[in-house]
Amino acid sequence: MLFSSSVFLMAFLPVTLLIYFLVPNRFLMAKNTVLLIASLIFYGWGEPKYILVMLVSIAANYVLAMAIGKYREAGNEHGAKLMLILDVVVNLGLLGFFKYTDFVIETVNSLSGAGLGLVGVALPIGISFYTFQTMSYVIDVYRGKVAAQKNLIILATYITLFPQLIAGPIVRYSDVETQLSNRTYDPVKVTEGIKRFIIGFSKKILIANQMAVIWEEIYGFLEAGENPGAGLCWIGALAFTFQIYFDFSGYSDMAIGLGKLFGFDYLENFNYPYISSTITEFWRRWHMSLSSWFKEYVYIPLGGNRKGLPRQILNIAIVWALTGLWHGASWNFVVWGLYYGVLLIIEKLFLLKVLDRIPEKLDFVKHVYALFFVIVGWVIFNITDFSMLGKYLACMFGAGQENAAMTMYYLKSRGVLMIIAALASTPLAGYVSNKLQKELMFHTTRDMLETFVLLVLFLMSIAFLVSGSYNPFLYFRF
Repeated sequence: MLFSSSVFLMAFLPVTLLIYFLVPNRFLMAKNTVLLIASLIFYGWGEPKYILVMLVSIAANYVLAMAIGKYREAGNEHGAKLMLILDVVVNLGLLGFFKYTDFVIETVNSLSGAGLGLVGVALPIGISFYTFQTMSYVIDVYRGKVAAQKNLIILATYITLFPQLIAGPIVRYSDVETQLSNRTYDPVKVTEGIKRFIIGFSKKILIANQMAVIWEEIYGFLEAGENPGAGLCWIGALAFTFQIYFDFSGYSDMAIGLGKLFGFDYLENFNYPYISSTITEFWRRWHMSLSSWFKEYVYIPLGGNRKGLPRQILNIAIVWALTGLWHGASWNFVVWGLYYGVLLIIEKLFLLKVLDRIPEKLDFVKHVYALFFVIVGWVIFNITDFSMLGKYLACMFGAGQENAAMTMYYLKSRGVLMIIAALASTPLAGYVSNKLQKELMFHTTRDMLETFVLLVLFLMSIAFLVSGSYNPFLYFRF
């Protein structure tokens, strides 16, 4: 089920909210049970058979975390470590089977010509996200950061919460542990949740979906054997750059907004990544929950920067190869991860020092540098066929004849939308909002203006949703 679907907006969400708030606040366990049942319905709407995979994951992590807690209480470090290893094997085993089995078989076939048959198993939606959440919970139990959750309903509610279940953000148990057993509700939080949901919904429908059309049209020219020219290929790459940002940050906004409606405060997942001046800064601002997960549970345990520069470089390479592979079972994702690993290593070795010497009045040079490599990176990320990837990159860098007329057509017909997308990917809207709050002396006037803008955005989004075609969130496939 999609947040941006009529079934969710007109049926699932209103019914869930109604039942949830009919339960008195003092019966928090009953409220959690409502959320658990609703989340399982939400998840199983399209593929109910994969609820079983999730339930197996929940049960395994519950039992193993409890075992780790018992061993730790008894001072049996060996037993606790054995249970942790078993938990990692179970989680990565489930993820590996569903996500990477056919990828491994295809790779073996291409290298050896073995001709092995594919398993053909479908990828359960969101398995990468909830697997990382459950692993972080059990690892934190082993580290003694949190206690093993004895109440299965509370743990299952944490893992299955539908606002962030399918495409994040990756919510750590430690961040919501208190909220699962003691959370408050107030009109201010509900209002903030509604506002945040509308903003995310508008990002997805009004910008991301429209950018997807531009990308698909231009990429379609290349698929049909035409060479659209460098200008058009850059427009297409820029369109996907905006599409993936507004698609994924829009989902995160909706998830954070929905969380507030049910009393949860999720951490931010994006912080205007396209205003970055370096690749290092970009990854501090993009998909922050994933970046912090890999830092906390992979990079630091590998030794981080504590074992000398050569080991640090190796650790960065490992983390970014895994980051790429986490995104999908295709070699282009591995290349994409290593691409960023190399860029980050180069920055760490010397380039950051060079960039720091650039005068403040030439800061735009650093922004251009970062955006150039980010845009190229998104092309690598998006095209799984290496042959087509090579053609598209060649097109971007001047292979073939320039089609000035077609480029100008796209600039005239889609230019305004792309300018809006560019401005919306900066803190400008927040700056204007804060400025208005200071300038408008009457809170009522300010609130009415904000409500009017949000209402217009929501109604426009509904209109586009009704008239548009099906366009799921990009990160559903991960």
